[in-house]
Amino acid sequence: MPNHQILFERLYHEHKTLVYNVALNYLQSIEDAEEVTQDVFIKVYHSLENFNQKSSYKTWIYRITINQCLDFTKKKNSQKRFFIFGKKSQNEQEYLNISTFEHPGILMENQEEATILFAVINTLTENQKTAFLLSKLDNLSNPEIAEIMQLSISSVESLVFRAKASLQEKLKEKFKQYRKK
Repeated sequence: MPNHQILFERLYHEHKTLVYNVALNYLQSIEDAEEVTQDVFIKVYHSLENFNQKSSYKTWIYRITINQCLDFTKKKNSQKRFFIFGKKSQNEQEYLNISTFEHPGILMENQEEATILFAVINTLTENQKTAFLLSKLDNLSNPEIAEIMQLSISSVESLVFRAKASLQEKLKEKFKQYRKK
């Protein structure tokens, strides 16, 4: 068992920043990203002995991170729907799904545009959003993304292409409205 612990500690130190950044890009909330990062490593710890060596640890951890982000988003969205019909939330933002995300890597003067961009990214289908974020924010190659998402390379290329086309269209519309304000 000590080897299990040593391996886990090594994986944690090697991948904690990657996991946190993927979660942050996916969820646009520092608090949520921290929670998902913790959940990912709990899952990694409990699943380590069942790891099948078919992919690298990095690919496996990416996959767990994306699945945790998707699960977290679904859980949060179902809670939002409950609040709309249940007790009134103190925080209107909580269920209006408007991101007030202040990304640490984005300059203050670009925060408003970043908020619009992330709001539009969040309208993509799950697969398009995942492929786009892995491609454009994590700078992964299509073969790497294909392995993480367990899809063909051509499927990934198609997802990224459709995501970019959809984003261009939606952003054109958003910025027209934004400029009119």
